[in-house]
Amino acid sequence: MNRLKRIEGQVRGLQRMVEEDSYCVDVLTQVAAVQTALEQVAINVLDGHVRGCVADALSGEDEDDAQVKLDELMDAVRRFSRARP
Repeated sequence: MNRLKRIEGQVRGLQRMVEEDSYCVDVLTQVAAVQTALEQVAINVLDGHVRGCVADALSGEDEDDAQVKLDELMDAVRRFSRARP
């Protein structure tokens, strides 16, 4: 949550920079910082999902549940990797 609140503050700062017609390169630098921060949030969420939900499904006896969790994981990885250049 702290990380997300920090990102929220960064986005508000970006809004202010645009409203004040700040130098374009400075705005782009801040956009890159927000993107990096959001990527870190996504990595932390993905890590928690793998270590929690996916690990639990794989250690259980329900093979269908395990396959569903693995499919969800791979879909999430594909979405995340498409978002990156």
